[in-house]
Amino acid sequence: MDEVATAIADPVRRHILTLLRDEPLSAGDIAQRFVISRPAISRHLRVLRESGLVHDEMVGRQRIYRLDPRPLAPLVDWLAGLAAPHLWERHLDALETEVYRTRRERRSRGPAEHRREHTA
Repeated sequence: MDEVATAIADPVRRHILTLLRDEPLSAGDIAQRFVISRPAISRHLRVLRESGLVHDEMVGRQRIYRLDPRPLAPLVDWLAGLAAPHLWERHLDALETEVYRTRRERRSRGPAEHRREHTA
């Protein structure tokens, strides 16, 4: 997870991932979309490859890069755990709401109805 987090920490690499989300691209096609040098793009692609976020294959004389979002899953899960209340907290809140609702309903029916309910 740390390697993936490091890879996506750089805005150039995040932009490359966004480009590859839409379609596989050659290293040259990726480089044309940036004002930085081709060797710099190659270094960014190497980091993305080493983190497992992109895979490459040779097609003729071109190296084609494809996004592989699977390594993001542990990071996404970890972030979701930070952003959302814990699952048990939601369940306990729902239980508390149900208990209060039931108590209110019993009070509004009165003692006679409540006794009949338990003797039936």
